[in-house]
Amino acid sequence: MQTNETTKALYDNAIQYLYSTAPMFQQKGKSAYKEGLETTLALDELFHHPHTSYSTVHVAGTNGKGSVSSLLAATLTAAGYKVGLYTSPHLVDFRERIRVNGEMIPMEEVIDFVDKNKTLIEDLCPSFFEITTAMAFQYFQKQEVDWAIIEVGLGGRLDCTNIIMPELSVITNISLDHTDLLGDTLDKIAAEKAGIIKIATPVVIGETQEEIASVFTTRARKMQAPIVFADQTEVTFKPECELTGYYQTKNIQTACVAIDKLRAMGVKISNEAQAEGFAHVCKLSGLQGRWQTIGHSPLTVCDTGHNEGGYAYLTEQIKAQKYDTLRIVFGMVSDKKRDHLLKMLPKNAVYYFTQANIPRALPAEDLKREAEAEGLKGECYHSVKEAFEAAKRDATANDFIFVGGSNFIVAEIL
Repeated sequence: MQTNETTKALYDNAIQYLYSTAPMFQQKGKSAYKEGLETTLALDELFHHPHTSYSTVHVAGTNGKGSVSSLLAATLTAAGYKVGLYTSPHLVDFRERIRVNGEMIPMEEVIDFVDKNKTLIEDLCPSFFEITTAMAFQYFQKQEVDWAIIEVGLGGRLDCTNIIMPELSVITNISLDHTDLLGDTLDKIAAEKAGIIKIATPVVIGETQEEIASVFTTRARKMQAPIVFADQTEVTFKPECELTGYYQTKNIQTACVAIDKLRAMGVKISNEAQAEGFAHVCKLSGLQGRWQTIGHSPLTVCDTGHNEGGYAYLTEQIKAQKYDTLRIVFGMVSDKKRDHLLKMLPKNAVYYFTQANIPRALPAEDLKREAEAEGLKGECYHSVKEAFEAAKRDATANDFIFVGGSNFIVAEIL
């Protein structure tokens, strides 16, 4: 039998092989993005369409799709179903992306998948996300899950998760993000996300955004898909939720409406199961990094929000905290639009500008220069650890430390 050390070494090698063979979008950005579904469909054919052996819910959107996916997975788990959850990106360990009833895919399964499929990977040259999706779908089949909650990676129409035929589609909201790939207007981005709406499949839209609502209603009409907007829909039950970020109010409403839709289809979900799922969503789904408290005295919170839509809520919640001094450890990636987001950040904070240890990271000096132009003051730190240690060292017990700007900043803290 393999020792833990041997398994870990083999696992590290397998992950390194995936990273080197198929560059990860999160690390490389646009150069790692592969448009079109040809390779995905070829992989799916070779693996005999594993996603057809269980029921699925497909979740897209700019912000909130990870939280909504986790709320749905946690509730179905609490209701007694065996539930797969596929999300991205991971924060600390690759295996966070693929879970069954909250438990990460075992290292051995990742090792086995890579070993068995090296030739196929080298022949087809799939993207990192295409390989990961195939691994997830196959693992869920092997685990004989009843349900899988599948979060879209990027966009929707051409995302490799879009080969599934779900029982329900959910689109949380639309904000300007990945504009270099999905389009530079809300209309264009909405059209990409609307691509997950399938023939005769009910769809829940999280927010009514007047300027783009017709994009969804037109697509739904064309696909004969029943459509509701969650913020205009009464729910049968709205339990207390463990997720306390201001922005979670809309995600909770969206998840509640989606759960009511599942109930209407005959899926057995009691109010007690929903209450349990919402109260313990992090434990039942593995969700991390959403207004997560990581320290006390001073109170320290991290959040993975990284675009204007997210910061519309985050800045309000940050400002609402009680503190002597507000300290913000902050870094961004280089391929995101930053000007509007930087304008939104509190000017009364001490900033610790930093950069994650990835090629896409915006150099701390560049971030500081752009931030200073918006009236934000602080110093540069060349590692997240260094910036975080400086913030903690400078802080008194009554200060408030916020860590954010990108998934990668939060990942290095966690």
